[in-house]
Order: sequence, then C-alpha cells, then structure tokens
Amino acid sequence: MSNGTAVLEEVTQTPAVKSTITSSPQEGADDLPLWFQQQREQGWREFSTMPNPTRKDQAWRFSNVDALDLSPYRFANAPSDDEQVEILERSAMLNGKSGRLIFANDQLLERDALPESLRKAGVIFQPLERALIEHEDLVRKHFMTQPAVLGSAKFAALHRAQVRAGAFIYVPRAVELELPIEIFHWLVDENAAVFPHLLLVADELSKITVIEHFRSFDQTAPGFACGVNDLIAGRGAMVKYICAQRWNENVTALQINATTVERDASAMSLNLHLGGSYSRFESLSRLVGEGARSDLLAVAVAHRKQEFDARTLQDHVSPHTASDLLYKNALDDRARTTFGGLIRVEPHAHFTDAYQKVRNLLLSDDAEANSMPGLEILADNVRCTHGATSGQIDEDELFYLRTRGIPVKVAQHLIVTGFLNEVVQRLDQAAIATHLHRLIEQKFASGAD
Repeated sequence: MSNGTAVLEEVTQTPAVKSTITSSPQEGADDLPLWFQQQREQGWREFSTMPNPTRKDQAWRFSNVDALDLSPYRFANAPSDDEQVEILERSAMLNGKSGRLIFANDQLLERDALPESLRKAGVIFQPLERALIEHEDLVRKHFMTQPAVLGSAKFAALHRAQVRAGAFIYVPRAVELELPIEIFHWLVDENAAVFPHLLLVADELSKITVIEHFRSFDQTAPGFACGVNDLIAGRGAMVKYICAQRWNENVTALQINATTVERDASAMSLNLHLGGSYSRFESLSRLVGEGARSDLLAVAVAHRKQEFDARTLQDHVSPHTASDLLYKNALDDRARTTFGGLIRVEPHAHFTDAYQKVRNLLLSDDAEANSMPGLEILADNVRCTHGATSGQIDEDELFYLRTRGIPVKVAQHLIVTGFLNEVVQRLDQAAIATHLHRLIEQKFASGAD
C-alpha cells in the first residue's frame, strides 16, 4: 500500500462466532507467547471467582452497579466491506499525525505506519498482537504490571482474559515525536464487546502525545467496552495522553488507566467523557522518582440519564514530586456524576506538592453530583489540598450576557463552554484542543434535539 498504510490484507478475519464474553476465554491465541496465554488463563480464573461489585463496597459507592450485567454482550465479527469503508472515512480527525491504528470490533482495519525517520530512530508503533511476538521482552516487562486498586479488579481480570486488540508504542531515549499518534476503537454491532489496550513506554528524555478515540458506528446499538492503559514515562520523559470517549448513549464502558512516572518525568492525561449510558474511568498515577509530575485532567458533559463514574489515586512514592488533578463536569436533565479521589503520600515522600479539584456545574434541578475527595499523608513537609464544589450557572453572568441581546440558551451555552475550557487549555495542544471543543459542541447540539 502507498503512504505507509496497511489495510485489511494483513489481517485474518475471525470466523463467524459470537460467543458471550462471560462464557469462556477466546480461543485462537496458540501462536502467542506462553506467558501471555498463562496470563489470559489466570485472568479468567480471577474474573470467575471474584464477586460482582455492590454499592456497599466503598469503591462503588453511589455507582449504578446494575449497569454491569454482562450477559448480553458478545464478541462480534469484522464489519462488512461497506461498514469498513465508512469507518475509515469517519476516522479522519487530525490533519497532522505521526501514525494511526484503526480497530473495529477489536479487529484491525488500517495501520498508518510511522515516518521512516522515526522508524530509523527506533520508535515502535504496532498492534499489540504483533508486538507480543516481535518485542516480547518489552511487552512482558510492562503489560498490566500495576494492580487495579480502585475497584475494578474483576473487570481488569476480564480484560486480561479477553484482550485481543490494542497498540504498543515504544519511544527510545531522547527521541521526540512532534506530531501525535492516533488510535481509534469502534463498536459496530449490537451488543458487541471490545477490550482495547494501550501499552506506551516512553524511554529516558523522550516526548510523545497519543490520542485515543472511542466511538460507536451506530448511535443506538448497545455495547460494552472494557479498556486498559499502561503508560510508562521514563526518566525525564514527557508523555501526554488524550482520551476522546464518545460511545453512543447505550454503551456500558469501563476504562482502567495506570501511569508510572519516573525521576524528573511528566505525564499529563486529559479524558473527555461524552458518551455511554454508564461510563466508569479509573486512573492510578504513581510518582516513583524524585522530580516526577502528574497532571490528571478530565471533562464530562452529561445529559438525559447518563452516568459518569470517576475514581482516582495520586500515589506519591518518592520525595519532591507533584501532582495536580482538575476534573470539571457539566450535568443536565437527570444525569449523574460520581468522583472518588485520593491523594496518598507514602512514607518518606517528603516535600510532596499535590492538588485535587473537582467542580460540577448543574444545569438542571434533577442533576446529581457526588464528590468524595480525600487525603492520606504518611510523610512530613508536604503541601496537599483538595476540594469539590457543585453549583448552578451564576445568575449575574447570565444577566450580563442577556443585557447584550444574547438569548438565554446561547448565553448558557457560552458560560458552560467557558467553564470547561480551563481544562482543555491546560493541554497546550492547539489542534487537539480544537478537536475536543468540536466534540463538546456536538454533544451540546445533540442535547438540544
């Protein structure tokens, strides 16, 4: 193929089998390394024996655990030829990118290879299944090494057992990618299930930005997504990760993120949550080296009966580390959000500097926001603050805009957009910020229908 693009020819389509995701692990992995097969088997045993979460569990307080009935969901087949063409057309988001992978129903549709200059520099960007064979040692060293400690251990085990699609990225020492890498995951069929995975290893002094898009082909078909991210920022590295989640509003989704930040490195994640009926995001950020910094950013726009559930842990393991969490939610109709976050300063992690702020803007009397920030400090000489606020649109701001001839709905829209903009601008990536603003505008437009 031209332009370094590989399409369906390099992918063997799976047989027309639609087994449920809770019946037995998927077969057909005999060509993968033994350790990986053993991990799949272990994951299945753990999933099968762990109890389902209940609202009595602290990690699931306020959560809609009834949404976690997995019995309807199945592994789907590759999309039809016509669906593939449309998916590829709808996967054009950024004008400039270093590389791109497009998956649909957990099957690879297209791969835009990296420029030759990056390949010669040693950058690796491959589907996970291929990386397991060609870069086994690297994958094995980092694949799901951090435990799921924020409540979804059962679903992390299910992911480990059923994962079959994802991306592996490795950036060698002192290599910088000027343009972002894009990854698309599409749900296509009704009651389809996907298990997207991203393993990103940024070596010493390297720099990379990755954006993942999570989307539904059909705007009404129910589905299930259970994704995991492993992000490793080596010494002095700079990693930026963006999640643009806009499944349709009949999808149940769980996303489990584990970020490890080493000495003098920085990791920034920005998660935009727009879709899903029930969407839970768990983010563990471990600062394991002195001088490490982690920024955790999120925006959620919820309406109708949507529910967004966020759980976070800023874990300061070494001294002289910093973290900053800023989550903003805009809720309309009968939407609900839940936030449970903890800043933990481990023993000897002196001179920690950590912040945590959650702000909820309630656009309806029926909207509900639950926030549970917390601190656990086991060291001296630290500066840690946390807080959560919920409120409605400021009447003075609304009056000011109305006196200038701006209609009420437009004025409300402007205020909400400005409220959310603070988070997006922290990314300092103009092209991606423009794309995220466009997604937010589309969400507001759909709420006005």
